[in-house]
Amino acid sequence: MSKTQIWRHAARPHTLPAAITPVLVGSGLAVHDGVFRWDAFLWSALGATAIQVAANFANDASDAKRGADSEDRLGPPRMVAIGAIGARQMWVATAVAVLFAGVAALALTAIAGPWILVIGVSSVLAMLGYVGGPAPYGYHGLGEVFVFIFFGLVATVGSRFVHDQTAPLSAWLLAIPVGMLASGILVANNYRDIETDARAGKRTLAVVLGKQKTRFLFALLVLTPYPLIAIFGMAGLTPLATLFGALLAPYAVAPFTIVNKKSDGPNLIRALKLTARLQLLTGIAVALGAVVGN
Repeated sequence: MSKTQIWRHAARPHTLPAAITPVLVGSGLAVHDGVFRWDAFLWSALGATAIQVAANFANDASDAKRGADSEDRLGPPRMVAIGAIGARQMWVATAVAVLFAGVAALALTAIAGPWILVIGVSSVLAMLGYVGGPAPYGYHGLGEVFVFIFFGLVATVGSRFVHDQTAPLSAWLLAIPVGMLASGILVANNYRDIETDARAGKRTLAVVLGKQKTRFLFALLVLTPYPLIAIFGMAGLTPLATLFGALLAPYAVAPFTIVNKKSDGPNLIRALKLTARLQLLTGIAVALGAVVGN
């Protein structure tokens, strides 16, 4: 692989929808409410993407150090583990990504006030704590909880907040399906790696629950968002046309079926990518619904 391909693999572009989707939903709601700002949207997108890339780089370096990325894992090769990128280089790249996120946070602070710094600092600390430090929460079954909080609630509500410093109920409600689908991406990833993580002592939620209960959790996370979106819209709690997002429900069948019936690496990698695409398409549909809806 070329250096560009190596760094692209390390950035894990298939995970980036988890960062972009809440920004789209929060910004769509801002358009609906008549308070949308392009500068807030662009800085939010940059900051969210930078945090996700930093998390992927840090995960690559930390897992390699802890022996979680062995040669027999089913997923794509990790760049530090295979020697394509040195650990020091990866941590430098992590710091650069965090720097970009910091610049975005400062710009958003100028727009929306000091609460954005609180969100930015807590997001960086949560990212570093996932697999870093003496007691990484990703190794103790808490990864999905933090993903739901930071890539669901915090990111969606924060992306709405930066436009006019308000956090309406609609943002909190739509953050729930956004966070569930983001957590579903992580569950798909950890379900694929359940055997190798268990051997490495990485007690992800999938390792703690076992395969059968993890399949049930995955089904809950990828199927439940659509009735929730429908209920919120029909009840008038969110813009009516956000119901468009519920139309994506049939596309949840493919990743759900793969996780329930397949166990080989290529299929489980496909399930992860399909889940990430599902979240992005759902977010786009909800955001467009907010833009055009009443």
